[in-house]
Amino acid sequence: MGKGFLIDTNVIIDALNNALPQKAMAFIMALPPVISDITRMELLGWTGATPAQLAPVEAFTSKATLLPISETVILKVIDIRKVKKIKLGDAIIAATALVNSVTLISRNTSDFTNIAGLTVIDPYTI
Repeated sequence: MGKGFLIDTNVIIDALNNALPQKAMAFIMALPPVISDITRMELLGWTGATPAQLAPVEAFTSKATLLPISETVILKVIDIRKVKKIKLGDAIIAATALVNSVTLISRNTSDFTNIAGLTVIDPYTI
């Protein structure tokens, strides 16, 4: 893929709730929506969500390009977790960005520090 962006779950939730700063919202809305399989699971697995709450989430995920949890991603997750204590979901998102040579957009940049080769942008600092 290369030179693209992978949008983390927390950024999508903030965007759908109009919680991002105007500049960040414009940046995110101008991007082609690209998410990992784990982000799709996190978004659509929203516990207790009403059909009305899920509708915009489903609309977003149906338009998004999904980057799969491939064998290459799995192997990269294993490598990451051998050297860094990180939640499995975050490791999958980081590995997906690395394997697909894209920049990760996440509000939780501290979750992704010290992962070799990973570039992370916090939309609140754009």
